[in-house]
Amino acid sequence: MSSRGQYQPMPLSVLLKRESSNEKIEKPEIVHGLASQSKKGEDFTLLKTECQRTMGNGVTTFSVFGLFDGHNGSAAAIYTKENLLNNVLNAIPTDLNTDEWVAALPRALVSGFVKTDKDFHKIGKKSGTTVTFVIIEGWVITIASVGDSECIFDSANGGMYYLSADHRLDCNEEERERITASGGDIGRLNAGCGTEIGPLRCWPGGLCLSRSIGDRDVGEFIVPVPYIKQIKMSTAGGRLIISSDGVWDALSAEAALDFCRGMPPEAAAAQIVKEALQANGLRDDTTCIVIDILPQEKPAAPSPPPKKPVKYLLMSLFRKKPSESFSYKDKEYMEPDVVEELFEEGSALLSERLNTKYPVCNMFKLFMCAVCQIEMKPGEGSSVHAGTSSLVKVCPWDGPFLCSSCQEKKEAMEGKRPSDRHCIDSD
Repeated sequence: MSSRGQYQPMPLSVLLKRESSNEKIEKPEIVHGLASQSKKGEDFTLLKTECQRTMGNGVTTFSVFGLFDGHNGSAAAIYTKENLLNNVLNAIPTDLNTDEWVAALPRALVSGFVKTDKDFHKIGKKSGTTVTFVIIEGWVITIASVGDSECIFDSANGGMYYLSADHRLDCNEEERERITASGGDIGRLNAGCGTEIGPLRCWPGGLCLSRSIGDRDVGEFIVPVPYIKQIKMSTAGGRLIISSDGVWDALSAEAALDFCRGMPPEAAAAQIVKEALQANGLRDDTTCIVIDILPQEKPAAPSPPPKKPVKYLLMSLFRKKPSESFSYKDKEYMEPDVVEELFEEGSALLSERLNTKYPVCNMFKLFMCAVCQIEMKPGEGSSVHAGTSSLVKVCPWDGPFLCSSCQEKKEAMEGKRPSDRHCIDSD
């Protein structure tokens, strides 16, 4: 095959084949299942398969799934479940086509997470929550996560992919370095006589995670800025598994997939939770969401061949399929049947996460706070680059801009001003 950038004529047979099969790719069918066993009552989920948005003169749909594993109470998990999606959608400019909307999602997710955290602090409750948030638009999956509720993807064509980050301090050296550089202290519980027990924790507060929403009694260096990954599946689809740490503390990703292979989503989620409980017992809330992303069934031909049993279809979907018989030339021009990574970023710095490149930056209004979306007059806001040291030369008038309260939060998250979380009296 020719190298990238070279032009190679496309055979007429391929053009005719594409024309006859209709170039438009249909959206997948989304089928999901949920299972949960409660210990503390702090796990919450969001399952929406028919979210609507206007596009031009019509309406299109997308799906949203979220897992919120609360700690120190359920208030943060409940608040995030009820408000995060709206905050993300409000950060996306209107009148975008599908490709533009998907490209705008990573920045909008950062804004939505930070705004949700900022607004929750005003309530005055101390609880916190992990978040794993999935948006499916067509064959593109966008995942944003803080904490340790992980998400994996099993492609129908073979191959498993980790789509979230693990923000436990025990597992993430880069995050430990960021926190200590911002003024936090990290260590294990001291049981006396120099004996340390349990996981690494951030002090004050004793949280064992480096990122979350809420947790106002811990320093601002526990940030709500999510790790984000965006992939495009092949049209063969695949299976997503989102689970709280009650599952992942007991099962590896490979084991979870093997235990539920061939099962429909509802049964698969229940089986994963069952296996986790058998391995570790009910030590924590244990929740699992399984999402199958399936090709739409084609209309039946006048004389269709006998259909495969449904059970076999489900089983074969999650096995690596053998190569089908077609000519070499046809194979050469088919779309690659692989998972394509579109975006990945995990920096905790808003100056890096909100500074999207052209053409995405031109989708967002310049004089609107990049986090809370309030409109500002020219000269009112502060550049997100203010006070940052960057190899790339930026000016104080370079956008995007933050309102005064969001700029204060940014500075606190970067350790440049005292945190106000542990200065607030508890209710």
